[in-house]
Amino acid sequence: MRLVFAGTPAVAIPSLEALIASRHEVVAVVTRPDAPAGRGRSMLPSPVRVRAEQHGIPVLTPRSPREPEFLQTLRDLAPDCCPVVAYGALVPQAALDIPRYGWVNLHFSLLPAWRGAAPVQHAVMAGDDVTGASTFLLEAGLDTGPVYGVMTEAVRASDTSGDLLERLAVGGAGLLVATLDGIEDGTLEAKPQPTEGISLAPKIQVEDARIVWTRPAVAIERLIRGCTPAPRAWSTFRGERVTLGPVSVVEEPLPGGLTAPTTPGELLVTKSAVYAATVTSPVKLGLVRAHGKKEMAAADWARGVRIEPGERLGEND
Repeated sequence: MRLVFAGTPAVAIPSLEALIASRHEVVAVVTRPDAPAGRGRSMLPSPVRVRAEQHGIPVLTPRSPREPEFLQTLRDLAPDCCPVVAYGALVPQAALDIPRYGWVNLHFSLLPAWRGAAPVQHAVMAGDDVTGASTFLLEAGLDTGPVYGVMTEAVRASDTSGDLLERLAVGGAGLLVATLDGIEDGTLEAKPQPTEGISLAPKIQVEDARIVWTRPAVAIERLIRGCTPAPRAWSTFRGERVTLGPVSVVEEPLPGGLTAPTTPGELLVTKSAVYAATVTSPVKLGLVRAHGKKEMAAADWARGVRIEPGERLGEND
């Protein structure tokens, strides 16, 4: 089939590479326009654009897929199908109607669970044991289209959303190619999603990533893993924001027979570790990044700021 691939971030690259290596022909790539990034906020192309250009594939970067010029270009390309992986913009019906097999989306959840922009983050934060990826026919609703195929993936106890997404991106690429093969061969038919088991996974906002120390340790540990590597879970210390990498839940008593702090967010510092109290068990901090500083081990951070007895994270909560 003639394909026009739509995707933007690095997580879409395994699918693009798999399609290029498949029996199908990728005639063009659609991605989001160059955007400011980094401390200098210079304009940078999307990872998908960079990879497509390395392969010599024409790249389209409409501000909106509703633009008449883009729609006409898509008609001229005459794709049989438009596979989509994390494109980042709503595709209008006028564009959905152009390819004869429609737009086939690779979504990183077992639909109808976790419909939305951040399915992997929500799966980790919810403590799911198993998640996966689904291919489905894109339609006007939010991830509501009929499903072609699924793959499952166990969620490991130490998984960050980044770890899990990396595995799903690779496995999902194979699922996407197999789906397109089945569509072309006429051996695969999309089936409506179940009406039960629907859950939503909206984009994680910065405020959603704030650590509330009056929550149980397990919930805090999951939140931090779910927000790693982005948008990064955070708290405050001495009035300034600090971000935290994954933590570990520590069952009492603490090593060396130390008494755990009891006020939520209160810190206990030893030579090699930093513990923070929650409403249940304490957690051992991993990596800490203070405002304007490099990320470092929690013990190094604590030595640098000279934490006093009784000080706590989230003191302004």
